[in-house]
Amino acid sequence: MTATIERGAATAPVSTPKTGTGKAPAPPTPKKSRGFLSSSNGRKVVMAVTGAVMVSFVVLHMLGNLKIFFGRDSFNEYAHWLRTLLEPFVPYRTVLTLLEVGLVLAVVLHMWAAITLTRRARKARPVKYVAKKSQATGYATHIMRWGGVTIALYIVWHLLDLTFGVVNPAGFHSTPADRMIEGFQPGRWWVTAIYVIAVLLVGLHLRHGIWSSFQTLGWLKGERRRVVRLGALLVSAVVVLGFLAPPLAIMFGVVK
Repeated sequence: MTATIERGAATAPVSTPKTGTGKAPAPPTPKKSRGFLSSSNGRKVVMAVTGAVMVSFVVLHMLGNLKIFFGRDSFNEYAHWLRTLLEPFVPYRTVLTLLEVGLVLAVVLHMWAAITLTRRARKARPVKYVAKKSQATGYATHIMRWGGVTIALYIVWHLLDLTFGVVNPAGFHSTPADRMIEGFQPGRWWVTAIYVIAVLLVGLHLRHGIWSSFQTLGWLKGERRRVVRLGALLVSAVVVLGFLAPPLAIMFGVVK
């Protein structure tokens, strides 16, 4: 007896599962791409750019301070030149004010990028390493973190002392050279001591910042590591010595 079997279609239609409303589920919503500043690379760029702005200001400011060794008139002429840049095209002190505002913004953005990157790194690694970090790494981290806060606080004092004369013995209406010389007299040794500590922190911060910038860019390979390490040390040493020379010379009577 022979049985006949009818074959159906080779492929049967697949029914789409229905939801409670009888409609097919909506496709997943694509994730929105984060902005450049929201990414870690973007914030590293912010740190690098603002760091370069601050380094440029530090170097120029150091060179300006050295004018005190050429006499009070030379220093006052330099200070007057800063306040009259692009006059009469723009009003008195306009350019200097814009530079100061730009510097403040650079400091704020630099600290914001550093803090947010640190928090993001902690969230990405909720469990601490079993092995302890090296002492050098921990030391550098503390210098960059607390040193930056200390420097920011000192900048406020520095402005009140030598720029606005609020806490300076010579007062606001004195000349810039008078404020500088009166500010670092032997009787105010504690101001000089604070200044020395702040400048040393600037040097350490600068040295580690230069090293970290090259490391982030991936330029620390082979012989470059030694060159960058030496270069960072030399730049920070020159900045520290350049900033410490005027106040120490005033305190010890070399500049009067």
